[in-house]
Formats: sequence, structure tokens, C-alpha cells
Amino acid sequence: MHWLPSLLILPYTFFLLKTYRSLLHVGTFNISADPATFVSIVVACRNEQKNLPALLNSIALQNYPEYLFEVIIVNDRSTDNTFEIAAGFTGISNIHTLNNKGEGKKHALRTGIKSAKGNLIITTDADCRMGKNWIRTIAAFYEKNTPDMIICPVQLESVPGFYGKFQELEFMSLQGITAGSAFSKEATMCNGANLAFTREAYFNHSGNLHDEINSGDDIFLLHSIKKENGSKILWLESPDTLVTTASSSTFRSFVKQRGRWISKGKAYKDNHTIVLGIVTFVTISILMACLFASLIYPDLIWVFILMLILKSVPDFLILQNTCRRYSKRNLMRWFLPAQLIYPFYVLSVAFYSLIFRENRNINSPFPKEI
Repeated sequence: MHWLPSLLILPYTFFLLKTYRSLLHVGTFNISADPATFVSIVVACRNEQKNLPALLNSIALQNYPEYLFEVIIVNDRSTDNTFEIAAGFTGISNIHTLNNKGEGKKHALRTGIKSAKGNLIITTDADCRMGKNWIRTIAAFYEKNTPDMIICPVQLESVPGFYGKFQELEFMSLQGITAGSAFSKEATMCNGANLAFTREAYFNHSGNLHDEINSGDDIFLLHSIKKENGSKILWLESPDTLVTTASSSTFRSFVKQRGRWISKGKAYKDNHTIVLGIVTFVTISILMACLFASLIYPDLIWVFILMLILKSVPDFLILQNTCRRYSKRNLMRWFLPAQLIYPFYVLSVAFYSLIFRENRNINSPFPKEI
């Protein structure tokens, strides 16, 4: 009878094996013809004077005609020299610096997109870096497939030590689920650090972004577009579109950031995302309950081991596939210790999300989202 709780892990195993199956069919996109789409790159910035020059240099080195793209930097009430650095950058001929007409990242993006000349919008963050074929590949993919939204890959910069590897593995698992779910036409997640969409799609759905919540400019847009009949949301698999973003500097900031991500889940309306979140939380809760119960009833340790295996097998398959596609196979050596710590991490994040107030205080700045 005490083996019955292990059955509650099976929905999690099913969901992730289904995702893994989709990942097996993900193929690399190759450019067949030079694109000619005009692209608007929009970056919302708050106090990014340290990061912004490197991003602008990455964009300045793009292998795409300068007359076919513009860069719009939207200053979100920075107290440093973010605006001055963007306004004074001379490496990009078509760069515009604006001040946010509201407050917060969602308003900043809205300000930038309203002034954009291109129908294809690409968003990224000030702490991101990309290769020289980034714009060219996204534009070519758009011309070939004409989607409403293109979800592009993101990876964390490598940081030495277990904490850094744990972050990378956790982020890789999110990227695996993002790619797999999008490829199976059940897009669940995306990342505004590397996201493209049409101007028309944005303004058709910008009223559903939950401005009362600080974060979620990307996820809420995704879910709103997904609900529209006939909409097309695609994953773009290409090393040329891979963007690298900064890791969290401390474990506290890491947990706080993930807590903010979870806390906006109360506003989600997408059934697939809601079910996946519930299944994941139930799985982790049962695992932890069984582990603590085994301290009183030692025989339960075997139930815990069985449940851990049922959870770990699909986790391993998705991570192995994603690490291979991102040329990060060496991360898999950290899989086992990370897997043992992961349930404690999830409960810590869940606890933080319960006490974190996501509603915006209009008079005070809030942390930047990756």
C-alpha cells in the first residue's frame, strides 16, 4: 500500500517523456536565401550602463545590412548613464534612444514597439550577447515560415563551481521544455531575452499583458497569441540565434527571480502551462514528503528512490538532448547532485513566491528580469 504514492509521479513522467519525444524531431534551421525583412530590435533598460556597451557592440557586428534594421533603446527611468551611453553610441547608424512613457518593462517595450518601423520585432536584454548572424537567421526564418511569434534559444553564461552549474542545468531544463512544447504546438514558455514577433500580433494582444504584474511581458504575450485561432508560434533551432545572458550573482537573487516567475502563475490562463505547473509541484511535494516520512518509517526510503528514478529518467533525457544541442555535454556530470538538491530548491522558490508581492508599487523600482 505504501507504494501507491509513487503512482502520483507518473503524470510528470508522461508529460516530460512527451516533451522529450518532440525534442527528437527538432532540426537545425539553415538559411536558403538572404532575407530582406526590415527588423526592429527593442531593448528595455534600467540602470544598465555596465552591460549596454557590450550588447550594442554585439549588434553593431551583425552580418545584416544596416539599412534593414534599427535598434530602439528604451530607458526605463534609469538613475545611471544608461540613456547617455545609448544616445552616444556611434557603432550603429540606425539607433534610437527613448524614455519610457510609463514605468516598468512592459510599458518600456510598448513605448519602443509603438515607435518601431519594422513589422518584425526582436526583443532582447541589455546583459545579452549574440553571434553575428543573429538578426539574419531570425529574419530568414520569419520569411520562410511567416509565424506570429518566434521563440529563440537562450543560455546562461558559464560560472565556475556547483552553484553556477546548477543554474545552467536548471536553465537548460527550462529551454528543453520550451523547445519541446513549442515544437509540439503546445508552447508553454518563452524568454524575452530572445524573442521575435510581428508588430501586428503584439498590438492585437498587448491588452492581455497584465500590466498590474511586473514581469511576464513575454509569457503573457505568448499565451494570448496561442489562444487565437490560426496563430503560429514556432521554435527556431539554430546556434546562430543563441543568445547568452548573465547568471544570477547570488543564490538569494536566483531564488528571488524564480519566485517572481512562479508568482505570476496565478494570472496564467493557458491550460497546458497550468497543468504542467501543478504536476511538477505535486511531484516535488510528494518526493519531499516521502523523504521526510522515511526518517520515521525507514522502509519508505525505497519508495522515495523509486519516485526519484521515475522523475529523473525524463529529466535526464531532456537535459542530455538539450545539452548536446547547446554543446554543453560537460554539464551532465553535475546532473545527479543537482537532481538531489532540486526538490529543496523548488520548495524554497515556492515559499518565496507565497510571500513575494508581485503587484507593482508605481513609486519604487523593481528588479530586472532575465
